[in-house]
Amino acid sequence: MLDGLKPVKTDSLKDVCVSRFEELILSGAIRVGEKLPPERDLAQQLRVSRPVVHDALVDIAAKGLVSMIPRQGTVVNDYRREGSLALLNSLLNYNEGRLDPKLLDGLLNMRMLVETENAKLAAKNRSGAHLEQLRQLRRQEAEASANDVDTLVALDFEFHLLLAMATDNLLYPLLLNSFKPLYTNLTRQFFRNPEVVTSVFEYHRQLAAAIEARDGQQAEAVMREMLANGEDRLRQIIAKQT
Repeated sequence: MLDGLKPVKTDSLKDVCVSRFEELILSGAIRVGEKLPPERDLAQQLRVSRPVVHDALVDIAAKGLVSMIPRQGTVVNDYRREGSLALLNSLLNYNEGRLDPKLLDGLLNMRMLVETENAKLAAKNRSGAHLEQLRQLRRQEAEASANDVDTLVALDFEFHLLLAMATDNLLYPLLLNSFKPLYTNLTRQFFRNPEVVTSVFEYHRQLAAAIEARDGQQAEAVMREMLANGEDRLRQIIAKQT
């Protein structure tokens, strides 16, 4: 029997089972290398069917939390070694939306590396269609209310995704989409202050101009300055919440 597992009472049985397993593993209640009980026993403890437990284990195995070994059972992995991008949202959910400092540092560092490269490549490889989409997006930004956080978050993500698409590298937009839950969690906190909207959209204007001029060096510099400015503001916001 595993301490912490309680009967499931919900329509979304598999999702709840996934959350229960993730919580036990991420909290350290189940140690790395430990073997889980058989699926039949887990199903009895959770009071769900065995197929539901199996599907939940398949889900967390895809994230790298466990390995399902034929004829041996399910073993807990070191998610830092085996985890995939799919685990990022689980880490955020485990902390109830609060970002662990190491996770925040890692995300911001990776964002700086990837998005400055995106800006430079977008200036080099953008098409006429990309420019028209940027113009249309800029018009939407100009019409958006500084108090409409949901719209601001959506427009900001779309702007960065469009730059990733303009790089002509198929992996960059996929990578950005993989970070979307964490990315939008950060920008949602950021845009709760209406005062930042004008500065962000001014950076977007400068980026669009540099990309249209095919000036990769300027696009990279503007992106770097925008992300550094946003990181400072974001850390101030998070510091006030702790």
